[in-house]
Amino acid sequence: MLNQKSVLLVMTNMPNQAGAEALAASLVTKKLAACVNILAPCLSVYEWHDASGQNQLERSSEIPLLIKTNQSQYPALEAAILEAHPYELPEIISINVDGGLPRYLQWVDTQLSA
Repeated sequence: MLNQKSVLLVMTNMPNQAGAEALAASLVTKKLAACVNILAPCLSVYEWHDASGQNQLERSSEIPLLIKTNQSQYPALEAAILEAHPYELPEIISINVDGGLPRYLQWVDTQLSA
């Protein structure tokens, strides 16, 4: 029986569509993700230190990715995102899935163990 708590939703952003598609394909092909949703571009607003150490307000167009994986694949997934990501400090957020359609959650787990 699948432990629903083993399924994770991981979020990251890429700076462009080509990079998002390449990362998604790589993660699914390597069985690190069962599915990756590439969302519409969004505007991210945040502060970042410039070369002189001052905080600068930044605005960047980014492509959000919603990645479905499980606890056992997370360490390798995180490493793959870090390796492929062009940002100095990419956003990588993992959220435990506390519920959902049991057959879908089982499919996620099956895809990653195939």
